[in-house]
Amino acid sequence: MPAISTTTPAAAPRVPDGGSASRQHTLRERNLRLVAAAVFEATAPPSRADVAAASGLTRATVSTLVDRLVAGGLVAELPPVAAQRAGRPAVPLVPAGRSVVGLGLEVNVDYLGVRALDLVGDVVAERVETGSLHDSDPREVLARLRALAAEAIAEVEAAGMRVAGARLALPGLVDARGARLEVAPNLGWSSLEPVPELDLRAGDGRALDVEVANEAKLAALAELAGDVPPSFLYVSGDVGVGAGIVVDRQLFLGERGWNGEIGHVVVDPSGPRCSCGASGCLEQYAGKEVLLRGSGLPTSAPVDAVVDLLRAGDVAALDTVRRGGRALGAALATFVNLVDVSTIVLGGAYVELYGWVGHVVAGVVEERALAAPFAPVDVRPAAAGKHAALTGGAREVLRSVVADPARWV
Repeated sequence: MPAISTTTPAAAPRVPDGGSASRQHTLRERNLRLVAAAVFEATAPPSRADVAAASGLTRATVSTLVDRLVAGGLVAELPPVAAQRAGRPAVPLVPAGRSVVGLGLEVNVDYLGVRALDLVGDVVAERVETGSLHDSDPREVLARLRALAAEAIAEVEAAGMRVAGARLALPGLVDARGARLEVAPNLGWSSLEPVPELDLRAGDGRALDVEVANEAKLAALAELAGDVPPSFLYVSGDVGVGAGIVVDRQLFLGERGWNGEIGHVVVDPSGPRCSCGASGCLEQYAGKEVLLRGSGLPTSAPVDAVVDLLRAGDVAALDTVRRGGRALGAALATFVNLVDVSTIVLGGAYVELYGWVGHVVAGVVEERALAAPFAPVDVRPAAAGKHAALTGGAREVLRSVVADPARWV
């Protein structure tokens, strides 16, 4: 997995009042961000000279700042490489592994999860607990998640790593700026501030910084570690169907961060009743539980069970998945017509079902998207792996570390 990237250049901070000492301190912090960004965003391990060229700083300044990043455990030095010309061998610089970690946390309808990633992008600890969380008690569930997180924190701290913070993914309407869940219909939760309930702490009792985000949005950010264009639509298929809109490698949040609820786009006004109270929502055609039931399976069964039926040519499973794919394609074609996006990434359960649902979705989008004859829409499976929101959340924590390294050195 690629190392954490800041994805955007660090902006020059406003110089505060307080004289030359304050200005000098602010300048050092800015330069430290520039050097960290040059290391973390490089396509190949750079030397100090490479960092100086990329950042515009002097080699002496870069050398001092690199030493700080190495001492702080954010950057590591590889063995020297012999120079092609006369002079000292170059020392390649890389993100430091197993030093600072970010936590991704998630409450979904059928599992709780915790994943710790280091700056290299490696998973250094993970806990996943399965079980139905429909209409659950949020306090009881968050207490269970806190226990799982405490185990992961203890594991990484015992190995000498520091926890920088956490991101909590929830399957519903999240006010990310206010760390508040407005509603999660499939969980039966509403009007909840989960961070105080979670009360996440490091081993020394220090309260950890925790932010809250929609599950699909964090899963979309996990895709940025792979080979995706800078702008795309990510669709997370689970019990609910959510979406994350990425524009120039940044999440598009809208006015309040409540966008992406594509699962509650109505595809048939006379369709079945949805958990949100409306009728004919996309989730009632393309949600995981609907696909399981339509295939004659219990809703507690894994998606693999549907795949087994599809491979065996089961008529009910094939009809159900095709029906879901057509509904999903119709909703996505509407999105393409409104927003003009050329890449759609199908994640969650749709990854395992892609061999049967991908071409159906692509066909409907091609048929209904007005611009498709001139600019074909690329429909592809997600590449971030299982429980992608955990990865996306952890990476967001680490991206904030790289964007403000002075706090950690």
